[in-house]
Amino acid sequence: QVQLVESGGGSVQAGGSLRLSCVSSGYISSDYSMAWFRQAPGKEREAVAMRRADGVTFYANFVEGRFAISKDRFTPTLYLQMNSLRPEDTGVYYCAADYTDYTGSSWRSEANWVYWGQGTQVTVSS
Repeated sequence: QVQLVESGGGSVQAGGSLRLSCVSSGYISSDYSMAWFRQAPGKEREAVAMRRADGVTFYANFVEGRFAISKDRFTPTLYLQMNSLRPEDTGVYYCAADYTDYTGSSWRSEANWVYWGQGTQVTVSS
C-alpha cells in the first residue's frame, strides 16, 4: 500500500516562503519519479515541479526560479521550497509518484501519475 502524505501548507503574505513536505511509505523506492501539482479554486490541477529518479528536475514555466524541488537523501521525503510567493500560487498542493523515467513534457499530465497524496492548502494573500 503506497501512501503519500503532504504537510507544510499554510497562509502567508505575498513575497513570503513556505516549504512543503511529502512523506512516502509503502513501495515507493528511489527508482520513482516524484512531483508536485497544484489546483487553484475553480481550475484544473496543474504540474508545478518534478524530480526524476536520477535527480534531474523540471519546473513549470510559471515557477520562474522561485521554487525548488528536492528529496531528502536519508528519508523518503520530497520537498518543495517556495519563495517569493504570489496570490496566484494559492491552491491545494499535491504530491505524486510514478515509476516512470519521464522525458520531455509528459510529466505535466496528471493522468500519467499513479500515486497521489491528499494535498495541503497554500494561501497567499496580497
